[in-house]
Amino acid sequence: MKERSMDGKTIILRLEIDTQQAQFGKAVTAIEAAGGDIVAIDVIQTDKLISIRDLTVKITEAGAAERLQSVLQSVPGIRLRHVSDRTFLLHLGGKITIQPKTPIQNRDDLSRVYTPDVARVCQAIEADPKKAYTLTIKRNTVAVVSDGSAVLGLGNIGPYAAMPVMEGKAMLFKQFADVDAFPICLDTQDTEEIIASIKHIAPAFGGINLEDISAPRCFEIERRLREDLDIPVFHDDQHGTAVVLYAGLLNALKLTKRKIEDTRFVVCGIGAAGTACTKMLLAGGAKHIIGVDREGILTADRTYNNPMWQWYAEHTNEARISGGLKESLEDADVFIGVSAGGILTREHILSMAPDPIVFAMANPEPEIRPELAEDIVAVMATGRSDYPNQINNVLCFPGIFRGALDSRASNITEEMKLAAAEAIASVISEDELSRLYIIPSVFNTRVVEEVRKRVVQAAQDSGTARRKPRE
Repeated sequence: MKERSMDGKTIILRLEIDTQQAQFGKAVTAIEAAGGDIVAIDVIQTDKLISIRDLTVKITEAGAAERLQSVLQSVPGIRLRHVSDRTFLLHLGGKITIQPKTPIQNRDDLSRVYTPDVARVCQAIEADPKKAYTLTIKRNTVAVVSDGSAVLGLGNIGPYAAMPVMEGKAMLFKQFADVDAFPICLDTQDTEEIIASIKHIAPAFGGINLEDISAPRCFEIERRLREDLDIPVFHDDQHGTAVVLYAGLLNALKLTKRKIEDTRFVVCGIGAAGTACTKMLLAGGAKHIIGVDREGILTADRTYNNPMWQWYAEHTNEARISGGLKESLEDADVFIGVSAGGILTREHILSMAPDPIVFAMANPEPEIRPELAEDIVAVMATGRSDYPNQINNVLCFPGIFRGALDSRASNITEEMKLAAAEAIASVISEDELSRLYIIPSVFNTRVVEEVRKRVVQAAQDSGTARRKPRE
């Protein structure tokens, strides 16, 4: 089966052409032969001896960029000076900036935003610290905090390399929910230092979004911060994934006419996301869950050094089934994968109950590619944007934080997460619901507002809200 290509990538080639040795047409021929499509040409410099041009080239096949470079470097008289792509160009100087809400045009403006008049505002907050929510940016700010230890599918790449991801997260907060988010990458992976650092910066923020922190440290960091801070703390890798997964499952179960309490689930990959997904399922009424990881099925018959695995074993697999992935999937209704690419086979799925539901969410390579199983599953979802039913955290965290900030919630409760999932699922009407459409697009403008409204209501119902927002 032919490998599915990426949606297309645009690169920019800067060519220096010695006009005495080569004509521009040679470069064009070489690029087209290597699989490139020239979509724009910009002349940077030209004289009798040298012509320098930027060529914007679209490529759609894997390996085409490398072929282009190799071919061009072999053409006499053509020097490839630089290769860039639009993604790198977009990141030059970073992706976000800070802009003042009020221009400073004269001395009077300066005195009011800074010294001396700002002193009166400081004294008002000193007398009543709650006024920080009305007189500073605190009420609309979230810190996106990472230590760079578990970034996307890249692993432990450190705080500097994690910055582009955290900047991107801040952009999503602003774009989708008008929340001002700041990327903060800590140069430590010590649990106590991370906790202390976040506590020290918390006065400036209305919420903390923990991001790309490896397990099991992420559990302890979030738990301690939730206990010590009076603002929402949300580890998106855990709970964002769980909320969107649960939203998709609600619609998948509806489509296949299943009740959650009667459904048999297999969760593959018992790390941060897998554990959070399981807790959401339990909170939603699921009773039959089996967890499987690299050591096989987790069962209360064994003792585990990993405390989260121990908890998991004690709260799932009531039938004490043992074995590996194969044994776990026999007659199961739903497979939830947050593990590794390619580990699920057609044979595994064929051993499941009729009309199986498969959520293969490993990135960038799912546990099984949809084209390998589309004829034997009732519903398939992945974490990828190039297949239907993408389980994407962007559906969750902007609306959840918007609702939490607007209600000035002291934390994000299980009730608020369940409400968010139900809101996401509700965006798709029964008439629209199909096996290829169980989860809305991240660009559906109704998602954030629906999530926000239900999260605000859940915060009020659970007593965690400290204000009733104006609608």
